[in-house]
Amino acid sequence: MQAQKKLMKIAALVSGGVDSSVVVHQLKEAGYDPVIFYIKIGMENTDGYMDCPSEEDIEITTFIAKKYGCRMETVSLQDDYWEKVVGYAIDAVRRGLTPNPDMMCNKLIKFGVFEDKWGRDFDRIATGHYATTTEVDGKIFLSTAADRVKDQTYFLGQVDYLQVSRLMFPIGHLHKREVRAVAAREGLPSAMRKDSQGICFLGKINYNDFIRRYLGERPGEIIELETGKKLGEHKGFWFHTIGQRKGLYLSGGPWFVIRKDIERNIIYVSNGYDTETQYGKTVNLQGFHFITEDPWGDCQDGKEIAFKIRHTPDFTFGTVRRTGDIYRIESDDKIQGIAAGQFGVIYDKTCTVCIGSGTIC
Repeated sequence: MQAQKKLMKIAALVSGGVDSSVVVHQLKEAGYDPVIFYIKIGMENTDGYMDCPSEEDIEITTFIAKKYGCRMETVSLQDDYWEKVVGYAIDAVRRGLTPNPDMMCNKLIKFGVFEDKWGRDFDRIATGHYATTTEVDGKIFLSTAADRVKDQTYFLGQVDYLQVSRLMFPIGHLHKREVRAVAAREGLPSAMRKDSQGICFLGKINYNDFIRRYLGERPGEIIELETGKKLGEHKGFWFHTIGQRKGLYLSGGPWFVIRKDIERNIIYVSNGYDTETQYGKTVNLQGFHFITEDPWGDCQDGKEIAFKIRHTPDFTFGTVRRTGDIYRIESDDKIQGIAAGQFGVIYDKTCTVCIGSGTIC
């Protein structure tokens, strides 16, 4: 068995964070001999604008490679990332939608471009995602992690069957505290490193500064949805997302963004934490993508499911039906902040298997 593991070619994607560092340890403990890849996607050397330096990440990843005797390669996918992920995000925001760059990065870059250029030479690709896989009747299904708070299957909801069948998630059965404990015990420099936050391509700048640079400003009205009363002005609908509370600068709050009129550049808001206009029970998904297979068929009689419309530890339950090309979720409970352009990710009703995802329309 150990000889078979030595012969299996594994590419480990390591970022310098604690999760991917422990991936290497877990693989070595299991008898594998992975090749480490550090993928550069953040923009650098931009005269202080959007700098996302990678020196510290590469230094830690190099330490991990030397500690465990692994070959390491650094690959630059910055141009691909800019074209496929950043371009997608800017276009979505321009059209008044709420993009999900992290999901597109997994689908198109880590398991897309990397797979096509380097990953195809390996039997498996191992990552530090909090997820697992389950084999049923010879088919591989994306499944949730032991740590429901850290579970990242939402961000993997657009991967395809070929991708998921070749993925390994060596820390998916661990909780975050256990991962940090392993890193501390093994003396890994990433043991106490903070988890990364936000979108790497933004580097050190603010999200609104990034949007302003590429879309500019376009002043418009902020209107109370229920009364039609003008409450103030905004600098462009693209600076605001459905469900947003901060950044409106209105007195007498809390105020929440409820709706956007893209043609007229109007932001509609409602006052209070529990106003009915914040909530909905119907989520329509277009372009639905099944990861492994379609378990529903025509789906007109309705199937009981669990789902998420954003990255959160909590699942919502409901029923899904297919109407033409649209998969319509009727939620058992009211949901806040249903935003067009975001992804709805559907799971089986046991909250175990990730079935697939579609774009909220």
